[in-house]
Amino acid sequence: MSTQGSSYFYPIEQSVNSQQVIAAFDQFTAQYEVCYREHHKPCIVVLDNAPTHTSHAFQEQINQWAARGVILHFLPPYCPEFNLIEILWRKIKYEWLPFSSYSSFTTLKVAILEILNEFKSKYQINFV
Repeated sequence: MSTQGSSYFYPIEQSVNSQQVIAAFDQFTAQYEVCYREHHKPCIVVLDNAPTHTSHAFQEQINQWAARGVILHFLPPYCPEFNLIEILWRKIKYEWLPFSSYSSFTTLKVAILEILNEFKSKYQINFV
């Protein structure tokens, strides 16, 4: 998610592990590579220091993603206020998600996917 509101989401319904995060990054970087080849403007992805981001398997992929134009920047430890995705999740949980969404897993999933699909149009965050 960028400060301008563009975003890429990779929904997963179970616990997240390094292989799933790698798969998400592989898919994103493959898509971004097309733009990078044309405009030569790298995409900088800011990450926290979650174990899935610091695992050996994840770290081994960083050079491959950089070749596709995606550069990773890790935040200092314990700085969630700098992590834009934490701001998004706070907005989803406390402002945009109706209380009725918690009635079942299915309604919660549908409501979250609706918010993510309408992020930037109906649901917006102003980072200025």
